[in-house]
Amino acid sequence: MPDSDLLERARLMLPAMVDAVEALVCTESPSEDVEACANVVREAIGILEGWLPEPARMEEHGGRPVWRWGPEHPRVLLLGHLDTVWPLGSLARLPFSNDGERLRGPGVFDMKAGVVQGWAAMALCELSEADGVGMLLTSDEEIGSHASRDVIRDATQRCEAVLVLEPSLDGALKTARKGTSWYAVDLHGRAAHAGLDPDRGINALLAASHLAISTSGWADAGLGTTVTPTILRAGTTSNTVPAEAHLMIDVRAWTTEEQVRVDRAIRGWAPEGLPVGVSIGGGIDRPAMEETASADLFILAQGLARDLGLEPVHGRSVGGASDGNLTAAAGLPTLDGLGAVGDGAHADHEWASVSAMAERAALVARLVSKLIQP
Repeated sequence: MPDSDLLERARLMLPAMVDAVEALVCTESPSEDVEACANVVREAIGILEGWLPEPARMEEHGGRPVWRWGPEHPRVLLLGHLDTVWPLGSLARLPFSNDGERLRGPGVFDMKAGVVQGWAAMALCELSEADGVGMLLTSDEEIGSHASRDVIRDATQRCEAVLVLEPSLDGALKTARKGTSWYAVDLHGRAAHAGLDPDRGINALLAASHLAISTSGWADAGLGTTVTPTILRAGTTSNTVPAEAHLMIDVRAWTTEEQVRVDRAIRGWAPEGLPVGVSIGGGIDRPAMEETASADLFILAQGLARDLGLEPVHGRSVGGASDGNLTAAAGLPTLDGLGAVGDGAHADHEWASVSAMAERAALVARLVSKLIQP
């Protein structure tokens, strides 16, 4: 099929695509609400009827609902999620709207418009399950994908490429993502009266403060490694030496090597002069998605965009992580940011471009077709 015809077919699908996005956005799906996530999975199954010859299905993995289409072990996997960061009731404050160019509503950019673009791409390719393409949409990506990791790992056993439908950044594809590590550090001291006998206490808050200050020495601005204390809780009353403290630490790095370095630093920390007990939870969560994972697919996408007559495709490295980090860390070619063009992920001004939906659907369709060619 000529590329110009493919793009025109994608544009003809726009009304149906917009309707599908509206239906998904109006089915609220905060990550923490499993039943709400099951509702959006059911809604997504219903929407896809008639777009492809075989139906989608709902599965449960780790107690979480998962939307799935195609073979369990595809050659090419389209990957995304249906959960959002928006609590139930957000739609009343931020209702879905369409002014002809921008779609608005909670979760429209991250990443329900991208999900629909993926469906349109599969329909444009006229796929059946025999073609070796699968699509997997999880419901806990925004809270770390801990329940979904096993199903993602299993789905990619025979995979040759993963196309991630997360939103783009200023229209650019995401060719690298920082890895994320999370730490929950509990410090255990001893309580005492702050006025009568403070010396008999062991101040866990003071120890936690020392740890928080130490984190600045583990960051590396030149390498883009950040180590950020984010939450500190301690104390019971204003006149008691705090016996317990809890500190959360966020780590971001462009390489797994850097994540490992910081991990060792955190686990090797000891408070000087304060005999507190230290318990460290968490660790490396999503390894870095390095540019080597996306390089070949990105070059392919650039060429296919030219063939389609689209604006040049650019790549960007970003600080946030996605499930693409997991597939890249498994050694799979992974290209991210193929979803919506827009702005405002997790913010009230979130929006997705209507016209770009057709262009991105056509680009993903061409990528899929090229990757499954014998």
